[in-house]
Amino acid sequence: MQTAFFNDYKTRFSPATIHSYTITLQQLFTFCNKSFDEVKATDIRSWLAAMEDEGLKQRTIHTKLAGVKSFYRYCIEENKVIKDPTLTIQSPQIDDSLPYYLSKRQLVLLQELTRGNLRDRAIVETLYATGVRISELLQIATEDVKWETRQIWIRKGKGNKERFVLFTHECTERIKLYHLNRGIKSEFLFSNSRGGKLSRQFVQQRFREFSTTLGFKVSPHTLRHTFAAHLAEKNMPQLYIQELLGHVNINSTRMYTRLMETARKKQYDRFQT
Repeated sequence: MQTAFFNDYKTRFSPATIHSYTITLQQLFTFCNKSFDEVKATDIRSWLAAMEDEGLKQRTIHTKLAGVKSFYRYCIEENKVIKDPTLTIQSPQIDDSLPYYLSKRQLVLLQELTRGNLRDRAIVETLYATGVRISELLQIATEDVKWETRQIWIRKGKGNKERFVLFTHECTERIKLYHLNRGIKSEFLFSNSRGGKLSRQFVQQRFREFSTTLGFKVSPHTLRHTFAAHLAEKNMPQLYIQELLGHVNINSTRMYTRLMETARKKQYDRFQT
């Protein structure tokens, strides 16, 4: 049943979402030790409680439950189950805290750390300059880059939505320097040593190494938050940030507007001391 679900929804879900939901459903059915049509609401509640006991973040649990709810809505539509076991289950409240992002000083430290590796330095600069997701970055083909207007065509973003993102002169120089010294031909903007697409696991491992060396957390998604936060601190209109991030729902972007207020408060405090 899971195969049919993902085949029918493959145009609606991004590859990352399909991967996440696949793991989620496997985890649920393994925990319950039941087939999909035998799972009850009490089983799902026990699974959610077990994840809380393990210390999983509310946002992670919320995402997993969203996948399960989507699956059972599909099962109802296809008449594969009589009753939706998720119908009476409320999604957990998500902590409304500000997103974690790097300060200007931390960003400089990351840039300095990666200066000795042209590919790492170019990846850091591109993630920060464009705000793209790691899944989007790894899909960028060299032909998708419009050097004269400093734009990158994101062919398939989250939910298969396409958009254009902008990049800086500094980013241009970093990418071109990396390509000049790459020594291989590749269709991808960033490639492995054989010219193929870089793996997500490889990039994430590099960022874990950066975090260990620097002494503070940094990930590809941290740079996406940093991109948006720094624009918000400069008072860029919310709609522009939403468009650049590729958020369909503006509610996903609203958390960054609170960063403007935080930034103003910090500036006020500095002038008053």
